[in-house]
Amino acid sequence: MTETVNPDLNSTLLEHFNKQRRAYRAAPYADSVERRRRLALLKQLLVDNQTELCAAIDRDFNGRSVVETQIAEFLPTIMAIDDASRHLKAWMRAQRKWLPLLFQPASAEILPQPLGVIGIIAPWNYPLLLTLGPLIGALAAGNHVLIKPSELSPEFGRLLAKLIDQYFDAGLVTVVNGDVALAQSFSALPFQHLVFTGSVGVGRAVMRAASDNLTPVTLELGGKSPVVIDRSMPVREAAERLVFAKCLNAGQTCVAPDYILCPDDQVSDFVQHFLSEAKRQYGDITQNDDYTAIINQAQRKRLIAYVDEAKAAGALVFVAGPSDELDYYGNKLPPILLTNVPEGSRLLEEEVFGPLLPIVKYHSLDEALNYINDRPRPLALYVFGYEQQLRPLFSRKTHSGALMFNEAVIHVGMPNLPFGGVGNSGMGHYHGRYGFETFSKLKPIIAKQRLSSLKLLYPPYKPWLVKLILRVFGR
Repeated sequence: MTETVNPDLNSTLLEHFNKQRRAYRAAPYADSVERRRRLALLKQLLVDNQTELCAAIDRDFNGRSVVETQIAEFLPTIMAIDDASRHLKAWMRAQRKWLPLLFQPASAEILPQPLGVIGIIAPWNYPLLLTLGPLIGALAAGNHVLIKPSELSPEFGRLLAKLIDQYFDAGLVTVVNGDVALAQSFSALPFQHLVFTGSVGVGRAVMRAASDNLTPVTLELGGKSPVVIDRSMPVREAAERLVFAKCLNAGQTCVAPDYILCPDDQVSDFVQHFLSEAKRQYGDITQNDDYTAIINQAQRKRLIAYVDEAKAAGALVFVAGPSDELDYYGNKLPPILLTNVPEGSRLLEEEVFGPLLPIVKYHSLDEALNYINDRPRPLALYVFGYEQQLRPLFSRKTHSGALMFNEAVIHVGMPNLPFGGVGNSGMGHYHGRYGFETFSKLKPIIAKQRLSSLKLLYPPYKPWLVKLILRVFGR
């Protein structure tokens, strides 16, 4: 059957896709030298243009911490490129497999084969990391890649398109910029694999569009990542670590702590330590370039509405800043803790994606576990405490994309661990070898020799021989 593409799709988008498909078919298996060359080009692009890329992201946010862009986007991306380059030959090597005696003489191996053309739909919150992260895995696996950056990060998208065009052949990597309509057309292309990072609702729409082509998808969808503070953890220490994790990118992080489960007799202490630590780390955020702005006014209004709704329903609000009036902070929002938030509030039902942190009291660990397990499975779960029972308890009794003890967020930058969600927080994963295998077909290759023992099984069947074979090999 000839593969066809929906003619209603954007003509320029189709042109880019078909160019990549032709380029892949002309050279469907790049060797390790060529793949390393491509990864080196990507690294050179980052090294040569770091200042310009940081500035573009800063303009999109109207105030993005340059240091955060460097440590949370550039650093893990370059580490991932180096990791892939270092291990590429081993990843590409065909794996020999043993076959049972019944199938001998024969040889078998599994060859990782490039899939073809990969699509990446990237988000705005970490536009560089979450665009180039899957790109690294796709290039390492020998694929060609079409990228759609978020329309909410237009400065970055335009610059990335320009730089990719300078460093890569258009038949290998191309960036297409556009609005939501273009993203919908992009999702409908017959990619060999499609990666989407964003909200659950849009993720469902992407998956529906991809299903018409039976395109496999990797969805990184976020959700509400809980923090559990155990009584064995000093609250001052937990507060110090959680200020950094929550305030990184002003909480606009898919794996940011979304709410805290805190022992009922330690809530007050935690609030005081968190507020004190936030003021120590950031001071007056209006005067601090290391504290990132909220991406746009629509997001800012949404977050303020969460606070107002919870406050009207009886929640207590604690602002880590010189003023409780949120208009004081311009296009930024300070860290805000909320206690006594009623069940059913949007703050406890929807992903926060900002510097708001509701605190839910618990009395026993069983109560905390039930609270987590009664809700959709999160992208990450963070447990703070030094009791030895905590690790096996939470490892076995909860489901999450990742589980981290005594720290938060930083696992996203670890290049040799799979990154992805489960259930509502996503499906599939990438990073390191796991990304390489996601973007490869692990193809079994079996070679029989001139002599074939299977002739013994050819009809007409001999009852005594079938019985013997079942007795020997079917026990």
